[in-house]
Amino acid sequence: MAENNEENSEQNDDVIPEDAYSQELGTDLDDDTPDKPKGIALHTKILIGLLIGVAAGLAVNVYLGGENPNVTWVVENFTRPIGQLFLNLLLMIVVPLVFSSLVVGVAGIGDIRKLGRIGAKSFGYTLVISAISVIIGLTLANTIRPGERVDAETRTKLEAKYKSSAADRVESQKKADEAATDTPLMSVVKTIVPKSVFYSISGENPNMLHIMFFALIVGIAITLLPTPVSAPFVGFNEGLFAITAKIIDIIMKFAPYAVACLLFNNIALFGLDLLKSLFWFVFTVLLGLGFHFFVIYSISIKFLSKINPIDFFRRVWTVIVTAFSTSSSNATLPTALRISEENLGVPKEINSFVLTVGATANQNGTALYEGVTVLFIAQLAGFDLSIGQQLMIVYLAILGGIGTAGVPSGSIPFIIGILAMIGIDPALIAIILGVDRILDMCRTTLNVVGDITAATFVARSEGFALLRNAKNP
Repeated sequence: MAENNEENSEQNDDVIPEDAYSQELGTDLDDDTPDKPKGIALHTKILIGLLIGVAAGLAVNVYLGGENPNVTWVVENFTRPIGQLFLNLLLMIVVPLVFSSLVVGVAGIGDIRKLGRIGAKSFGYTLVISAISVIIGLTLANTIRPGERVDAETRTKLEAKYKSSAADRVESQKKADEAATDTPLMSVVKTIVPKSVFYSISGENPNMLHIMFFALIVGIAITLLPTPVSAPFVGFNEGLFAITAKIIDIIMKFAPYAVACLLFNNIALFGLDLLKSLFWFVFTVLLGLGFHFFVIYSISIKFLSKINPIDFFRRVWTVIVTAFSTSSSNATLPTALRISEENLGVPKEINSFVLTVGATANQNGTALYEGVTVLFIAQLAGFDLSIGQQLMIVYLAILGGIGTAGVPSGSIPFIIGILAMIGIDPALIAIILGVDRILDMCRTTLNVVGDITAATFVARSEGFALLRNAKNP
């Protein structure tokens, strides 16, 4: 009897959380426990915040106007700092999260041959899906021809309004291009392999490709060492990963309010007037992103990952809302790592590798956007690009989707570079700057969900049964 009581006591201890605060943090995000906290689920709160931000922004823009001094004061002194605080908190933990998750993930895979197989599958999936996304974008741009639907007066107004901002970006890109005199192979080496990983970490925008390469090398070295030697370091990284996961829990409690502020900022200042001016451009981009999101991803999820697409999108809803509101793949990475493991059942070792690398290397939405934007500006400028030039754009956009920084508006410098390469005035980028942030929210959502579809594909192809150990959101 005593043994049975002890056994029952141990079982009860497993069910009872450590403390009420830990229970609230974990269960609100997991959304599935035997003893849920009372109240609205986190993803529902985030959706409510999103709707409030959009509604309030539209109301303010319609009745007061985006250039009203009071509106500007509220945005600059209240809502923008709150939104930026949320972004900075998430970006603050990206470096330790990326390093620890990749090290633990590669060490967990254990076999170099298996790691190479997973890497090859991830890279192959990224290339194919990115190529499809760019082809969709260019097909729509050639069919709808949005650049020929913007009248001269609207173009002049937009150029004048965003001229100074565009000039700064173009000048900055020119300086960067002039400083880069390396051969293509040398550029690849410098882009991927860091001289000093500490220098790569210390910048305002850490070089994630450098950090990931270093973490991969460390992880590979761990798999080649005896377990007694590598175990302490692996244990340290597992602890670091757990700590960052707990920090994510705390930060995400703040998400609904930050999301409302982030959406309010964009809608209140720009409203619908700018969207109307560039309706055909916005329509073309959104049509391409929507087709890729709901059709291409659904096909991939259904036939490659063997998951019901509706169930998939329901399970990753929190990731979708977070990506949409932050416009940053890097800022969304912490949430994506947790949700894909807990709600989809993707093993941690595959999850850590595919999603972490994908946050920088698998950006399908960015590739599609870059292709449409270049073609739109070319049409606007009266340039009739040949098939050869458009194929070059496909190639460059795929590379751009791999190399573009996972931060808001990270694709703008790349677009400027392509425009200069094909002989179009880069200053014309001013025309789309006003709507870039809103479209950035949409393409980031596509990027992040694309990473998760890649993770589920790789996991399924490696023989793992998805959803079996997942929670039901």
